[in-house]
Amino acid sequence: MHQLKVQNLIKVLLENKIELEEDFRLEINKKLLDDKALDLQTELYACLGGIGSPILLDRLRFDFRIDRMLFIYDDAVHFNRYRLATLKTSVYEVFTFSWLDSYKRLCRTFERECHKAGLHDRIWNGPPIASKCFGSSMEPGDLTGNGAAGWKLNAYNDAQYDLLTRLHGYKIIRIPMYENIMTGGSLKKIDQLLLNPKEENYNAILNWLQRKTV
Repeated sequence: MHQLKVQNLIKVLLENKIELEEDFRLEINKKLLDDKALDLQTELYACLGGIGSPILLDRLRFDFRIDRMLFIYDDAVHFNRYRLATLKTSVYEVFTFSWLDSYKRLCRTFERECHKAGLHDRIWNGPPIASKCFGSSMEPGDLTGNGAAGWKLNAYNDAQYDLLTRLHGYKIIRIPMYENIMTGGSLKKIDQLLLNPKEENYNAILNWLQRKTV
């Protein structure tokens, strides 16, 4: 479903002659991680209870790229208390992200939706590295104690994306599934519009996305 929405968004952009690169990959240049950047990453890892030395992603994958802007669509599992914890770290004081305040609000408001979508083993517990980094998860749905290692790993990786893109000179533009846009005289969730976008909504979608790039 995620990929369908992204492909429909790309279709709208291409039909409006917007040049883009789909499925963009960014190889991480570790030489850019100076002492200050490593301190920021260590703080991210520590705020989630990370065990041992922080892990570093080698490659980032984005839904699409337009010039020096990298776009990524965030669905329900990206909005919870762990992501909120990362958004309160020094990364977001050192660097400016236009979506920061809205993401904090969405994390507070929609954790229940994350709870509904994020109980599957592959999300709640995550891959084996999640428990190595953040300890064993509680039973699915139990956010007391050590909570969900998979959710923590997702939050940590999201924050790594934010930090590493800025170090490489890119602007990351996050698209939250909960965002509303005005079209046809009423507010509609972008998540619903992208399931089956109609031509009469193309201009509204295009204008909404272009505002994010300013």
